[in-house]
Amino acid sequence: MKEVAPLLGLFIWLLTEIRFQLLASCCRRTLLDTCELDLRDMAPSVCLQEMIRVIRSARTQGEERGVIQRECAAIRAQFRQADSGGRSHNLAKLLYVHMLGYPAHFGQMECVRMIASPRYSEKRIGYLGAMMLLDEKQDASLLITNSIKNDLSHSSQYIQSLALCTLACMGSAEMCRDLAPEIERLLKASNSYIKKKAALCAVHIVRKVPELGELFTPSAHSLLSDKNHGVLHGAVVLITELCERNPGNLDEFRKAVPELVQIMKGLVTSGYSPEHNVAGISDPFLQVRVLRLLRILGRNNDEASDAMNDLLAQVATNTDSSKTAGSAVLYETVLTIMDIKSESGLRVLAVNILGRFLLNNDRNIRYISMTSLQKIVQTDHTAVQRHRGTIVDCLKDQDASVKRRALELSLALVSAANIRSMMKELLRFLSTCPPELRSHATSGIFNAAERYAPSQRWHIDTILHVLITAGGDVRDETVPNLIQLISVASELHCYTVHKLYRALTSDISQQSLVQVACWCIGEYGDLLLKGDCDEIEPMQVTEDDVLDVLETILQSHMSSPTSRGFALTAIMKLSTRITNNIDRIRSVVSIYGSCIDVELQQRAVEYNALFKKYDHMRAAVLERMPIMDKNSPGHANGDPSGEITKDLIQTTPIQGLLIQEPASQVCDLLDLLGETNTSSQANQNQVNTTSNSTSSGVQENLLDLLGGLEPTPAPNVTVYEKGGVSLKLQCDNQTETAITVTFTASNSTQSDITSFTLQAAVPKSIQLQMKAPSGDVIPAQGRGTVTQTILLNNPNKASLKMRVRLSYSSQGTLCQDMVQIDSFPSPAWN
Repeated sequence: MKEVAPLLGLFIWLLTEIRFQLLASCCRRTLLDTCELDLRDMAPSVCLQEMIRVIRSARTQGEERGVIQRECAAIRAQFRQADSGGRSHNLAKLLYVHMLGYPAHFGQMECVRMIASPRYSEKRIGYLGAMMLLDEKQDASLLITNSIKNDLSHSSQYIQSLALCTLACMGSAEMCRDLAPEIERLLKASNSYIKKKAALCAVHIVRKVPELGELFTPSAHSLLSDKNHGVLHGAVVLITELCERNPGNLDEFRKAVPELVQIMKGLVTSGYSPEHNVAGISDPFLQVRVLRLLRILGRNNDEASDAMNDLLAQVATNTDSSKTAGSAVLYETVLTIMDIKSESGLRVLAVNILGRFLLNNDRNIRYISMTSLQKIVQTDHTAVQRHRGTIVDCLKDQDASVKRRALELSLALVSAANIRSMMKELLRFLSTCPPELRSHATSGIFNAAERYAPSQRWHIDTILHVLITAGGDVRDETVPNLIQLISVASELHCYTVHKLYRALTSDISQQSLVQVACWCIGEYGDLLLKGDCDEIEPMQVTEDDVLDVLETILQSHMSSPTSRGFALTAIMKLSTRITNNIDRIRSVVSIYGSCIDVELQQRAVEYNALFKKYDHMRAAVLERMPIMDKNSPGHANGDPSGEITKDLIQTTPIQGLLIQEPASQVCDLLDLLGETNTSSQANQNQVNTTSNSTSSGVQENLLDLLGGLEPTPAPNVTVYEKGGVSLKLQCDNQTETAITVTFTASNSTQSDITSFTLQAAVPKSIQLQMKAPSGDVIPAQGRGTVTQTILLNNPNKASLKMRVRLSYSSQGTLCQDMVQIDSFPSPAWN
């Protein structure tokens, strides 16, 4: 036992030591973890690269914001400390935070302090921060003006370049005025590195303060003699800016055209230069800038244009267009040739270059080529026509923008010589045309067909083809225009009605086609029923077949109210052209006498009256229409008031028939058509007058069936008239509590009235809603008007008063006026 005791004591001592060591190790690890956490929460102990790594590894937006907020708090704390050891390090991290879109405005003053530092490393990050965090609208930018001025005179070119870059980036007008003499001095420096940056800084000054351009004009001219490409580039950009801002400088810099031509020739003929070569082209950036300046100097000047013609021909023939850089130089060359007074051969060469661009695989190059060709197609039509096939092929391009440009250019190339071939291509394109281009395509085809149609039949066939293919995308005036064209071509009536009937039996979804077909069937249904048309394949059509088609249109859910009106009128007109189905027609017309559509109901009521009370006049009223004049009222431009519908059922009156009518029947007919306060004696006098007076008086009222039922127009009053501008007011559509007020503005002066606006105010008890005006320009000499509709709701039926304010611009002078309206024309709440 005595021998064992010492060993047991030693073992216990060892266990105690091990326990203390483990405890100390755990405490040390806990303390280190706590310190690391505190440092992470309190101070940015990581470098910029580590902070970027931590931010990018954030899994959520909230985690990213948390990291950035901790870093920004630590950066603020260090900015407040006097120690400047890590200022550039902290500002660099703050700029990264700003790039991520988080606020970093608290670093602006630190940028100002670091710019004033003598150390280059701190100046560099300070100037960078100023360009990113400051702009000319902030007062802090004025604090660095003196530092920039001092650095512009620094012995180090790198510090001078920092100041030049900052001034060119965010210099305000005040800074530019203060530092312009320093920039002008640096333009004459011997260091090319400083001169090129000073030239670009001068460009910024000219843009901010154009009147300072005179200060840089002599220096800009002298920079063209420098051999450094950077200096030349800056000089060309500066001269371009001086000429664009002040056209008076053009004469001064046109003297430099020979120097610019020599610079350009040197670039074109120079050998391979690794420093400036881009895809085999020697400094294409400088070439583009020089060509752009030559275009400005040669515009509207024969001498300058002659001096650069040979150069432009050399560039156009020697530049490789297989690379993007060469295409850019050639495109700028083409623009220069077309803008100056160049020779005709040179212009043809430019068009051929654009034609080669159309074969390029790059869609962007094809797009700009067609855009340029469209600008010159009117002046160089023959040269562009040579590339017609390539342009038409671009209609098959998959890119929508290229396809649109190709369509516009193809329409511009249509002429009397190629109308047939071009129209085939355009109609083929229309069948596969994207929906967004159909309206433009149909409009262009209609205009081209109307202008260059070789024959009336070809014209009608072309328009019918468009209506069958894209009838839902045509403009409103297409229907009346085609109806007028058909009515004029009397020898094609049989051919047209047969062709339209066949199209109608195949498809009734195209509403424009349905309306034209219904009109033709109503007018020339007898020719359709005869079936003897030599110009088209014979087709036997019965009366029941025609009526079935028209009834299908009336009952179809695809038919618009206008199409139903055309169909009902066609059925009514057929009552005088067929013999076996009069009862069926009478039945159809009577059914629509109670139609929910007011327009259709009105027609049916009038037609029923012709059947019942005035059946002996039906043949005369529904006879064929005379040939319509294209410029007749209700025809041109798709008259929205529906006057074309009246023209479709008006006929030439038969004077003998009207003279034989008893006075009582005439009076009854006038009552039917809505004539009021017409005495029997007056109508008797009209009946007994000569045929000429009858034609001008009674006949128009008797046969204008729709016109007689129109309500009497609401009266309008002039509420404002001053300086050639007048404003008329009209009240209509009144219900118990609602009324529509329409203001119509006209202009009798010699110049257009622009920026016309109208504002109105009413008592609080009346609700006012203003619709969008018809425009903001009132044409001169009464050639047009501007209307403004206002909806008023007066639940309390209070007395109506309104105050109107007009604002418009006349010959550059802004005019405003106020009008108080206390009484309104009937109907209104007065």
